[in-house]
Amino acid sequence: MKRRLLKNAVVYAETRKMDQGYVLIEGEKVADIGPMSRCPTDIEAEVIELSSRFSVIPGLIDVHIHGAAGADVMDATPSALHAMANALPAEGTTSFLATTMTAPSEQIEAALMNVARYMEQANGPGAAEVLGVHLEGPFLSPKRAGAQHPRHLADPDVSLFRRWQEAARGHIRLVTLAPERDGGLDLVAYLKKTGVVASIGHSDAVYDEVKAAVHAGVTHATHLFNGMRGIHHREPGVAGAVLMFEEVMCELIADGLHVAPPMVRFAYRNKGSEGLILITDAMRAKCLGDGKYDLGGQEVEVCGGEARLADGTLAGSVLKLADALRRVIDCTGCTLEEVIRMASWNPAKQLCVLDRKGSLRPGKDADVVVLDEQYEVAMTFCRGALAYRKQRKTQGAGRDGHEAH
Repeated sequence: MKRRLLKNAVVYAETRKMDQGYVLIEGEKVADIGPMSRCPTDIEAEVIELSSRFSVIPGLIDVHIHGAAGADVMDATPSALHAMANALPAEGTTSFLATTMTAPSEQIEAALMNVARYMEQANGPGAAEVLGVHLEGPFLSPKRAGAQHPRHLADPDVSLFRRWQEAARGHIRLVTLAPERDGGLDLVAYLKKTGVVASIGHSDAVYDEVKAAVHAGVTHATHLFNGMRGIHHREPGVAGAVLMFEEVMCELIADGLHVAPPMVRFAYRNKGSEGLILITDAMRAKCLGDGKYDLGGQEVEVCGGEARLADGTLAGSVLKLADALRRVIDCTGCTLEEVIRMASWNPAKQLCVLDRKGSLRPGKDADVVVLDEQYEVAMTFCRGALAYRKQRKTQGAGRDGHEAH
């Protein structure tokens, strides 16, 4: 069993921060964590010497991502998920929910079956782990469709969801829906009964409708402020309601575009680090350049880091999750511990995988990220295997920018 020993860094363990600590990885698991004063010296291991310039944190979990590196979940191919899983460690993401789009039923079903096959056959160490499916649509409001294809929207339907969950072999973990639509509360209740997270999103509900949905089992809000009825002084809408209900965990796209920095601060002051989950909502253009791309059957133009439909509607993002961490710290003045909670602990807790993900603790999966002093990703381990290592340019570097040896 391969051992790796990360030494002399600032370590953010589950229960405390150590200014000079170590993390011992054995195989796919974290074996030990502690201060350097008790770092083991008599074991055979690959030693990775760090310094106080580096922070070791748990892997990030993206519960809402459609694509990256030219691939999209709706491509319904193993190669698409493989491309995403191998691209995401560069931004510190070690696990994610493969997120679908509103589309014809047969296309959704094909994507679900593909995710199930991938999880059972190709979901190994050394790449970001697919934890399941986030079903975003088609049970959404036409008034708040955003970049979801309006032609394929439908009322929430328990029997249809059951069919899709069977196609996914039980791997649908989170569902975004507009609970005010006919059948919405019935589906929310069914999701709660079967252990699936019900999320309000792309919804035009008023406060009383959100309250009824929370009582029925909604515990999550999809991309807070985006694709939902906003706050008005005579009607709190979806945005105001989910900020008030402690039961609801709110996703946030902190790219400086979807949500203005003052509103990021507003969300943080209302929900705290305990009530927010950082997401990317990224589409296939992430990791690529400007150009025209497909998203759910609609053409998206990416220019200067903005992804939009022809009418100017925002269409997902090209955000990297590690960038979201830095932006939230800059916007709110919160600590690295707090954004770790938003990007690791909270999503793991919401998906009921906190027993193996979401923090650094002996016995948990060795999803480990090393950040430099600028909080940029230097190294990422996915279940103990090195998945990414930043290459620094030097005077003797070759044309590929890698260090010369």
